[in-house]
Amino acid sequence: MTFPPEPPAAELVGITKRFGTVLANDSVDLAIARGEIHAVVGENGAGKSTLMSVLFGLHRPDSGHVLRAGEPVRFRSPADAIAHGLGMVHQRFRLFPELTVAENVVIGAEPARGRLRRGVLDRAAARRRVEALSERYGLRVDPAARVGELPVGVRQRVEILKALHRGAEILILDEPTAVLTPGEAGRLFEVLRTVTATGASVVLVTHRLGEVLAAGDRVTVLRQGRVTGRFATAGTTADELVQAMIGRSLLSAAPARTERAPSAEYALEVRDLAVRDGDGVERLSGASFGVRAGEIVGIAGVAGSGQRELVDAVTGLRTGHSGAVRLLGADLGRATVRRRRELGIAYVPEDRHGRATAATMSVAENLLMGDHRDAGPRGRAGRLSKAVVRERARMLTERFSVRTASVDVPISALSGGNAQKTVLARELSRRTPVIVVEEPTQGVDVGAQEYIHALLAQARDRGQAVLLVSSELGELRALADRVLVMYGGRLVAEFPRGQASDEALGAAMTGGTA
Repeated sequence: MTFPPEPPAAELVGITKRFGTVLANDSVDLAIARGEIHAVVGENGAGKSTLMSVLFGLHRPDSGHVLRAGEPVRFRSPADAIAHGLGMVHQRFRLFPELTVAENVVIGAEPARGRLRRGVLDRAAARRRVEALSERYGLRVDPAARVGELPVGVRQRVEILKALHRGAEILILDEPTAVLTPGEAGRLFEVLRTVTATGASVVLVTHRLGEVLAAGDRVTVLRQGRVTGRFATAGTTADELVQAMIGRSLLSAAPARTERAPSAEYALEVRDLAVRDGDGVERLSGASFGVRAGEIVGIAGVAGSGQRELVDAVTGLRTGHSGAVRLLGADLGRATVRRRRELGIAYVPEDRHGRATAATMSVAENLLMGDHRDAGPRGRAGRLSKAVVRERARMLTERFSVRTASVDVPISALSGGNAQKTVLARELSRRTPVIVVEEPTQGVDVGAQEYIHALLAQARDRGQAVLLVSSELGELRALADRVLVMYGGRLVAEFPRGQASDEALGAAMTGGTA
């Protein structure tokens, strides 16, 4: 007796979704088998997030339908999707900053105290659950910590734990390893393999093709809203995936370097820098280093190792520290963010949504931020000329290859890669002596990564000093002349170009020795 084949765990059939005149998904088919890790890759703006939003009930398709275990379903909201066994870890966090880690993780499945106190959160039980999850999956966090006070990398771990806590049969992960170390990412994929061994399925949306090939079973490639390739990862290569994603091969592994040697003098110098948090706990201790003109110095470290405090003290976002920060030999003392910007420090933050852009403002307005006092001729009441602002924005978007329908659209309408290129266009166009840049390619596709790396290399070759904070070890190896490693709020190691192997960096990042 023969049995009919088992239907996919979930299936998207002929999904088409438009936003105004933009066609985000064009007749997309995607079948997710039981017990597999299915990767979905493509450039920023290719339609990946829209497709996952349809699967999770955040968007309704204009045409096409969703099947769950072979049966048609209609998700009117994420609650419907969750009720059908789906869970999603979003790239942009869905957390309550004023609540603790434990409270965020158990939301929707809270343990209550006692029969007579039904509905009252048992915080001790919630903490125990999070501690157990953290230990099991190697994603250690403090259950009692307030989420709003955590670094971005630790908040990402909270999102992953929240989804795992719900025990979904289909788990959608949108860039889950963007802020994890290689060791943490490896442990996460070990966990996902354990999950799929039980028959559950994982949909992995990522730009890291190495992860796709190492951890995925199958991969679907999208370009401009259409499926351009379906591959079994065991029989494909990264170059084949890139060809399907962007229609060409990448030019090279790293930008070409000029023969010009960096200056002997430091453009940016940090001496004995120490930073305490609001509770008086020292988060950065005795940091001393310098960045020369014509040099890229990388900072590596597990999230929460003091990188945020270091950058905030250099850029003026954090006061009350001891030690010195010098720009071109001059001590900045208590100079404000605005004054440091005027003196010549450009800054590209890690959190491009919270720190670098204003979501409801236009692309043109975001490109003007920080420079509005000096930008162009003014009319009555000292107002800037809109024509001048638009023309400046059009010039920058063209020069930095920002894809946008218009410079007048809100920046929130842009893909992640194009929003990042907008921030880089604003900061790099100023030609300052020092550039501080955090996670420049986090969450952007391989084509945008290549372009952003070239921009930073060009800045170095022009004689600018670049301080590059990145969790991407390959990025640091490709760009940095020297890599400094932070651990426990201290600078613990320095590696010259060519000696910064994954093994050496990983050992230093976790407090060991290479």
